[in-house]
Amino acid sequence: MPKSTISRLAMFSALSALAFAAPTTAQSVVGSGVPASTVSNSTERPIAFADQAPADAGLILLMQSAELPDIPALSPAERSAVETAIASADFKGKAGTNLKLRGIGDRPLIMLAGAAQPEKAGPEDAGPEDAGLDWKSAAGSAVQKLMKEGSGLAIVGAPDAAAMAEAALGLDLGQYRFDRYQTDVETAPAAQSVTIAGPSASAAQALWNNRYKHLADSVRMVRDLQSEPANTLYPQSFVDRVSAAFKGVPNIRIEVLDEAAMRKMNMGAIVGVGQGSPRGSRMMVVSYTGGSGAPLALAGKGITFDTGGISIKPNKGMWAMKADMSGAAAVMGATLSLAKSRASVNIVAVAALAENMPGANAQRPGDVVRTYGGKTIEILSTDAEGRLVLADAVQYVADRYKPFALVDIATLTGSVGRAVGDQYAGLFAREDEIADRLLKAAEDSGEHLWRLPLHPAYAKAIRSDIADVKNSGVTDAPGASAGAHFIGYFVDKSMPWAHLDIAGVDWNNSAKPLTPKGASGFGVRLLDQLARDWTAR
Repeated sequence: MPKSTISRLAMFSALSALAFAAPTTAQSVVGSGVPASTVSNSTERPIAFADQAPADAGLILLMQSAELPDIPALSPAERSAVETAIASADFKGKAGTNLKLRGIGDRPLIMLAGAAQPEKAGPEDAGPEDAGLDWKSAAGSAVQKLMKEGSGLAIVGAPDAAAMAEAALGLDLGQYRFDRYQTDVETAPAAQSVTIAGPSASAAQALWNNRYKHLADSVRMVRDLQSEPANTLYPQSFVDRVSAAFKGVPNIRIEVLDEAAMRKMNMGAIVGVGQGSPRGSRMMVVSYTGGSGAPLALAGKGITFDTGGISIKPNKGMWAMKADMSGAAAVMGATLSLAKSRASVNIVAVAALAENMPGANAQRPGDVVRTYGGKTIEILSTDAEGRLVLADAVQYVADRYKPFALVDIATLTGSVGRAVGDQYAGLFAREDEIADRLLKAAEDSGEHLWRLPLHPAYAKAIRSDIADVKNSGVTDAPGASAGAHFIGYFVDKSMPWAHLDIAGVDWNNSAKPLTPKGASGFGVRLLDQLARDWTAR
């Protein structure tokens, strides 16, 4: 054979080997293997407390009415000019209203921020706006409007330590941003400090350090988790990030179950949801011991991305399914807040984590799965997956940790948003006592709930012809109620239990005073408040 022919054959063999080897190497990496970003979110305004406002800071005046509070930060001439502006603009100090002024004295600006909420005329006016003063929203709304203000700021007008600390909380929540993936921003948002000024600065600083800062940091962690794309946040990376947040926090125990461990415990529901994804499912349990007695259990739906599986969703809006893990994030955020603030409570939080993908090994409509407690589920839609992962989670946490009550939280149904809009999460409970406790915590925290019916007639609608229950195809019950009944089927009737459907409030299409556009972090403040108010007898 001529040498040229031998040479060509050798070259062909080498190229063929490379061609066949390349896909094998590429497929060994889940995802692209290239991080989308290596930086953090941009620096935000640090918060300080002081008796007096810095002389060169822009002022944010918290207003209880049209009457200007008596504050030393304004000279007599400046005070007169501001009072004239108030009268000219007919500013009443109502919540959600602002008046920005420039050219008064040497201050770069003066902004009036209303904190007075309207009085209720009667029961028909019941809603998220309660009579009183909302220092959090006033500060949060003001700082959002001053995101590009290139000067230091000072907040004045809060009358006592509690009001000052609440203003700091509102400020910190309101200025949140998630911009780590934006590379072409010419000018970063302002990062100069904000001083909360008033005669109770020392007491406010202590209240901030001991409680509210931990609450704000926990909400921010949850918003970060909600905002991350699914190529960055998946079951194991969720576990890694939350574990890092708890590192060094006293009285914390973390348990993580991988798929092998869950299979041994017959957790067919959660493993089934994730079986179409190369990223394995996880169940993460975090226990905090700060008190005595049995713990309060919190269970969260943690679908890190939901395509719908074989019952695939339409493309429009599917991107938002990266936040389908909001319930799992919320229970971890509330536990982190309680633990870092050394609250005198016992908590066990479980995150049921899976990625719902239509892979070759994905579960199918018509499949039957067995759960941790032995009960069976007929899968009629693989897009009703959140209730499946929670079925195993609530049975496991009740059996292994013996809580005195259990609350689950999930972005479960679109129907809850159609029922109560984007101002409330849906609340379902078998007992009035736990419902009342949650409604009180909602009022105190500012994260609002509306109780919806858990009628016994709807329980029959979830029964299956082939298994114990079916996860979809329920035509005789409202969607949100059917989902609640499904989860409740796996919670013993002797266990005080409530279900929170947050599908309408986990993501904001426009900014609100404490929640800028995007991830809301809903549930952290609510569950933190509930746990502080309710401990085992």
